[in-house]
Amino acid sequence: MFHGATDYGRDASCRMLAEVHPILIHLGAVSIPSYGALAAAGVLAALFLGQHTAHAAQVNAGQVWNLSVVALFAALVAERLLLIAVNFGEVSRHPGWVLRLAMVNHPLLAGAGALGGAAAAFGFAHWQRMPFAKTADALAAPVALGLAFEQVGALMAGAGYGTETSVPWAVTYTHPLAALWNGAPLGVPVHPVQGYAALAFAALAAFLLAAQRKALRPGDLAGLALMGAGVAVYMTELWRDNEGRGTLPGGALSNALDGPQIAAIAMVLVGAIVLCERKGARTLSEAQHG
Repeated sequence: MFHGATDYGRDASCRMLAEVHPILIHLGAVSIPSYGALAAAGVLAALFLGQHTAHAAQVNAGQVWNLSVVALFAALVAERLLLIAVNFGEVSRHPGWVLRLAMVNHPLLAGAGALGGAAAAFGFAHWQRMPFAKTADALAAPVALGLAFEQVGALMAGAGYGTETSVPWAVTYTHPLAALWNGAPLGVPVHPVQGYAALAFAALAAFLLAAQRKALRPGDLAGLALMGAGVAVYMTELWRDNEGRGTLPGGALSNALDGPQIAAIAMVLVGAIVLCERKGARTLSEAQHG
């Protein structure tokens, strides 16, 4: 559990507490982690929202559903393979770690999952002859919504925690599992940076849904989504503790230096290029018809 506290000196009446748990549900001997539950909820929310955005983007909703499932599976496999590869020596001595490795939270793993999922989505779209620009538009808002759910789960679990702070809305982790699973510092007030990211991604999803009603050209939503997500990642990384990125067994990949911000800059640039290309294509088309 952690307590989000506002500390105005010693006056307890000015202290606001909120309590959540790294474990969401206990079912006998089975425990359901909050992070996994919220991430799964985000996946479901994204899948169902994708059915709506697919119709709006004039893409086959069934194909968008299948593409999303394939991309998700590929992302999970890519993350697991990277974990096994960088810790092969330890895993070979402790085969049971293959299951435990899924609980590691690290930006390089997220990057591997994103690349694996994107590659699988591209391959599936090409195989099914889906229109790339419209398909990307259909996926823009659902992906942002899924990321918002994932960051709420991270906040509850203590994954990717923020830097130490004295701001009134700081959170202080107290549950041992937050430290055991994600290395969260116990008893130290930190920025609820995962909450910042969740709000940013939720706002981005709402913006993209509203923008989809406008007369945009295919691909514009995807470009806006890349730029918005890049800005959100870059800004929230300013308040995220590097140590909160997780430690892999054996210490591998434990100190990625500004990796997420580099990826964020690349996302903004790619998004800008996509928008510029769409604008250039529109100008050329208008000139030809003129």
